[in-house]
Amino acid sequence: MNFSATSLKTIIKHRNFPILALLTLSLLVGIFTFQDYGMTWDEYLYYSYADAVGYAYSIPEHLSEDFDITNAYGISKDDHKNRGPAYLLLMRNGVNAIHLGLGVDKIALWHLFNFFTYLVGIFFFYKLALRWLKPCSAFGASLLYLTQPLLWGHGFINPKDPPFTTIFIATIYFGFQMVDKLSITGASKRTRVSQILLVGILLGLATNLRIIAPFIGVLIFIYALLKRGIKAIVWFIPIGIVAILTTYATWPYLWDAPIARFIEVLTLMSNNPTSLKVLFMGQIYPAYDLPTRYLPWLMGITLTEVVFPLFFIGLTVAFARWRKKQLEWQTLGIVFFWFAFMMLYVLIMQPPMYDGYRHFLFILPPVFIFTGFAFEWLSSLLRNRWLRASLLTIASLSGIFGIINLYPYEYTYYNAFVGGTGNAFRNYETDYWLTCYKEAVEEFNQIAPPDATLLVVREPRNAAYFTNESITVLDYDEYWGRIKPSDFVLITSRSNEDQFFMMNSPIVADIGREGASFCTIKQVK
Repeated sequence: MNFSATSLKTIIKHRNFPILALLTLSLLVGIFTFQDYGMTWDEYLYYSYADAVGYAYSIPEHLSEDFDITNAYGISKDDHKNRGPAYLLLMRNGVNAIHLGLGVDKIALWHLFNFFTYLVGIFFFYKLALRWLKPCSAFGASLLYLTQPLLWGHGFINPKDPPFTTIFIATIYFGFQMVDKLSITGASKRTRVSQILLVGILLGLATNLRIIAPFIGVLIFIYALLKRGIKAIVWFIPIGIVAILTTYATWPYLWDAPIARFIEVLTLMSNNPTSLKVLFMGQIYPAYDLPTRYLPWLMGITLTEVVFPLFFIGLTVAFARWRKKQLEWQTLGIVFFWFAFMMLYVLIMQPPMYDGYRHFLFILPPVFIFTGFAFEWLSSLLRNRWLRASLLTIASLSGIFGIINLYPYEYTYYNAFVGGTGNAFRNYETDYWLTCYKEAVEEFNQIAPPDATLLVVREPRNAAYFTNESITVLDYDEYWGRIKPSDFVLITSRSNEDQFFMMNSPIVADIGREGASFCTIKQVK
């Protein structure tokens, strides 16, 4: 009995216990809610890629006379062949096993696995923050990061950007750790090999997910130069070889012509061609012609109100500690460069952007690292631990309320600086990924007359996934000339499109939160 009490006390006092308890609680919330999230317009085709990619690794298929690598790209070959499937390869077996064993919807299971991956990223964020911060401050920064409604929502519905952010953080963490361990005189050969293999594999997987990933290697290389000088180059030759082999092995599209196709993908992703329109500050812009202020302004109004005040306080505190030589500045400077370089790149080069700034979620972790310095300074002014706990609670309350109020559309969050999501409606994009289709169609299933026809203005496949068998789902663009008064139309408010369809027709279902309408179903008048 005494041993058990002592063991429990030791576990509770461990510096990883608070973050693990927080992540466990978050995972439990995810387990109870993951089936309520709608499907984004990217997901159906992307997960079909996950179902198909196993073909590329099937030995019997390779030995057959009619082997065709394009069968590994799913039903949308041109859309996804040039996207690396590393994350899909890592998660697909778990998703399929639970789907077969418990019969849970596969799209919903992907949402749960996505959220788990997001939580893993929070854990490595915490571990990285401990390089410069006390456990309480690192926990505060992690809590603030975790409770951002925008990130919480993306954590479920986005199988691309949060997983890349997670592997970005993990690679930086293990990369810094590798440099530290290899810099120790007399480090064993086993340590050197294991560290190089780990960082090389992570870097290869990251490159598979996003073509910007070699930037991670540059950040780690800068630290190695600061730590060991030019001699550090010798470490990065095998790291580069392992990363290249990992990228190649996990990306079937590269197999036929690795160099040519990698350059092709690099060129494509750098230009990011798109014809999408973006609603920003009440105006519709082409994605390739957005104002320079787009990213910084959107970050300021989609993260909770306290984030950037704490960020700037934290920068000041970190600078003061650097001046006094009270912190390890090399890695912290690299983390700041991680954020500053990418922000300057966007401001100067102005690449096409759409779907908010989801493609740049990976630049946010440094912002929250510096909020940890603000927590540390403020905590030093508060001697009582309950006051310190109150500080963390107050800082995270806005995010928690946003998560609760907008569920399961947390990623549509806008803060009080623009009056919340309701006031942001018609001025900024809200449910730009059409996740409202699930709730709209499930509501329509209950009221639809026999043999109803539902016309969908965007992505009819996603709506059809949730409809009853008695309902016929058609593409509005293909069927509009034959519309009958008994038909129904599903319209999204993305880019205010709903203002141009069936203006005088009665609404039979309206899905939204906080006064913002995400999508509506109207009966043709």
